[in-house]
Amino acid sequence: QCLLSGSWRSDTGCRMVVSVLGKGGRFSGSYLPGPAAGNSEILTSPLEGSQQNTGLVLQPTFSFTVHWRLRARTTAFLGQCYVGTNGEETLYALWLLREAADSPAEDWKATR
Repeated sequence: QCLLSGSWRSDTGCRMVVSVLGKGGRFSGSYLPGPAAGNSEILTSPLEGSQQNTGLVLQPTFSFTVHWRLRARTTAFLGQCYVGTNGEETLYALWLLREAADSPAEDWKATR
């Protein structure tokens, strides 16, 4: 059964800790980018999200957002938790990062 509570590490060394898993699949925690982020100014930042009901689906989908502490940025993650034949849980996710733009003319380069 895929429950997001606990600590997760990505292939690039990013770390997500889900500390509260509440009713309706809501969760919160913290996110710390790995060395690939290349910026020592980025601190552990809060995350909020939700997970599909694991009572209905064995390999649930989830989403969460990270609001970066030192930058005007938000990252949204969307993915699914898979359980392998050995019982190991693995998360697969896509992300979209949005930085604050100085003007509408700069909007085109604010999303990655």
